[in-house]
Amino acid sequence: MILNVSGRTDIIAFYSSWFLKRYQEGFFMVRNPFYPKLVNRISFSNVEAIVFCTKNPIPFLTILEEIKHPYVIQITLTAYQNDIEPNVPDKRKVLEAIQFISKRIGSEFVYVRYDPILINSKYSLTYHKKAFARLCQVLDGYVNTIIISFIDIYKNVKNHASILNLIEITDDIQRELALSFAKSAKKHNITIQTCSEKNHFMECGFQKRDCVDEILASQLTGKTKFKKWKARNNENCNCVQMTDIGFYNSCKHYCKYCYANYDETKIHDNVFHHDVNSPLLIGNLKEDDIIKERKA
Repeated sequence: MILNVSGRTDIIAFYSSWFLKRYQEGFFMVRNPFYPKLVNRISFSNVEAIVFCTKNPIPFLTILEEIKHPYVIQITLTAYQNDIEPNVPDKRKVLEAIQFISKRIGSEFVYVRYDPILINSKYSLTYHKKAFARLCQVLDGYVNTIIISFIDIYKNVKNHASILNLIEITDDIQRELALSFAKSAKKHNITIQTCSEKNHFMECGFQKRDCVDEILASQLTGKTKFKKWKARNNENCNCVQMTDIGFYNSCKHYCKYCYANYDETKIHDNVFHHDVNSPLLIGNLKEDDIIKERKA
């Protein structure tokens, strides 16, 4: 089993103490977001590798020495300000954390995600080109791969339409960005790839890979065969199967493009019910819960 920690919320940023406690105790429980009465009990003895995902890797610095399973960390680092990402830390501090982590675990285990790419009058085509070039310069020697994707129109994006003021990203704009990004990445010995996009931009210099493909999964686990992850609402995702242990509508970054916070009115209540001593990320077990042991 490969854990995804997490696409549903930023566990590293806001719940790292809970994760470390569960890791030390050897198990945790995950409530099925679509069938809430169903709870999976997952033992770390059945976990082969972990994929950490975060916008704020700073809390990870205090727990990385505790993680004995093979893992990679994917850190989303964009050039947006607090109008789009209200509670993401100062990007300079995020970059410092990336550099620190890379020195400790190796650049091959640290991935940076420049996504989602959105364009409006403030965050223009030129803005992204310059920001990405600067990012590659600062990350030279610290990461081997940067992953990009373009914004999708999720419910939360529609809810913040007046803030985002999106300009359509046409195929021509995508290709122009891809050519510029590939040139900047190559200059600093960084490979670049897309995430869940129809176009892989191989003609622009991108590599055709998925975020967690069979190659990476095999490197982490030693296995050679994997089931495909059935990513909801994304037919272009070809990652291997992972088990996400997060909880929707519980991320306090409040990013205006987020797919996982699809109902921001629930975030405060969910965060209030977080108990660091509970085996569940949000809330506690109920008498009528159906608990099943998950081993794969």
